[in-house]
Amino acid sequence: MLLNTRNIITSNIAGKQKKDMAGFSLKGFVAILLLILLLLCYNFEVCEARRGKHWKQRRPPASSLAKKKGKGKSGGGSHNNHHGGGGAKPAPPVPSPSPHPSNNSMYNVLDFGAKGDGVTDDTKAFEDAWMAACQVEASTVKVPSDYAFLVGPISFSGPYCQPNIIFQLDGTIVAPTNSKIWSSGLLWWIEFTKLKGITIQGHGTIEGRGSIWWSQSEPNNEPINEDLDMKMPSIKPTALRFYGSYNVTVTGITIQNSPQCHLKFDNCEAVHVFNMSVASPGDSLNTDGIHLQNSKEVAIHHCNLSCGDDCISIQTGCNGVKIHNVNCGPGHGISIGGLGRDNTKACVSNITVQDVNMYGTMTGVRIKTWQGGSGSVQNIRFSNIKVSEVQTPIVIDQFYCDRSSCKNQTNAVALSSIAYESIKGTYTVKPVHLACSDNTPCSEISLTEIELQPMQEHYHMYDPFCWHAFGELYTPTVPPIFCLQNGKPTSNRILSDHDIC
Repeated sequence: MLLNTRNIITSNIAGKQKKDMAGFSLKGFVAILLLILLLLCYNFEVCEARRGKHWKQRRPPASSLAKKKGKGKSGGGSHNNHHGGGGAKPAPPVPSPSPHPSNNSMYNVLDFGAKGDGVTDDTKAFEDAWMAACQVEASTVKVPSDYAFLVGPISFSGPYCQPNIIFQLDGTIVAPTNSKIWSSGLLWWIEFTKLKGITIQGHGTIEGRGSIWWSQSEPNNEPINEDLDMKMPSIKPTALRFYGSYNVTVTGITIQNSPQCHLKFDNCEAVHVFNMSVASPGDSLNTDGIHLQNSKEVAIHHCNLSCGDDCISIQTGCNGVKIHNVNCGPGHGISIGGLGRDNTKACVSNITVQDVNMYGTMTGVRIKTWQGGSGSVQNIRFSNIKVSEVQTPIVIDQFYCDRSSCKNQTNAVALSSIAYESIKGTYTVKPVHLACSDNTPCSEISLTEIELQPMQEHYHMYDPFCWHAFGELYTPTVPPIFCLQNGKPTSNRILSDHDIC
């Protein structure tokens, strides 16, 4: 009995121990599992914090991290930045550098040996500065203010230069007067050729010192060469020429006293000229202000032009030219032509000239062609032209001749679709001169709001003149222009393939 009782007690204790052991094992397992989960969560948050997602602050940019890394270890990852804990302020952002930093793309001619004293020949320094800038996109050649640089004939050439070069002209560039430098004669002094995205800007001056060339053109004047007392070449250079270039801008500068034309664009496209000046005396021979040839999509505005020839001359091959807000005078006005010289073909179209003031010029708006030429001039608009003491404000001259005599020829450049709108002011010789070809009369001429008064009433003035000019008067004119023939010419010759542009 006693033995049975002991066995029962022993078995009960063993069962309880088994239950206690089972309960303990279950609780222990749960505790271990919870501990593992806590450790996993903790590691996850730490990792996320290191990635910058746990904290509210924004991660500093890579450039800022790079700066900090420079002060610490060079090979660490971005997480090494958190030395000061999560509350540290991120470094301010630093803009990423451009492909060509500005401090490395400015080429000052003084750094290439230019003296800028107006006496020393600085041509080589300008060439070297250009060669360096030519290799860097969007670089700048700097011609600093308060210096005068004597520069001989020079060509800033492509086509292997990088695009969008700026020529920053704040000083003065002076032409040499030593006749030996010009050899037998050059067509240009400063030339930019075969470039894309070339800009000439600044507040500087291109000084052509052209008086020695002009005096040589006078029949009774001996040229005075202050250097060698020798005659200058008969071929006179243009001061600034652009050839075969795209996206050209000229702004801010002054070009003065050029031996011949001041600013010329030949075979260029997308040209923009604004806020610049041309300054030469009214008696400086053949000194056109701006000359366009074989150029398209040209805008010229807010310019002051005074010279001894056409303020703006538009030659063959020009299309899509817009001129506005220009002051012209002294000079010969704004001209299309002369075209068709030596029996050549000329094509000009889509030209607009508006909001222009002219003072004391020989003509106002003019189209001039040589006899014997071919081709056409069409879609021309002259609008809102103010003239003051202009000899002849409106001119078409298809018998143009700048020689002592020219041969009479029947062929001519065909003129059509020419509009004159709101041309008002005073004249000193004749208000209108429309002299068109016998064989190819002018057609589709329109006159609207023409009001031209003689400068002095009591002096004899010429009446409006027309010859083979056809078109329409859309408003009464002052003075009356009765000579314009209404409608279209009946005798227009059929244009050949050679004539069609």
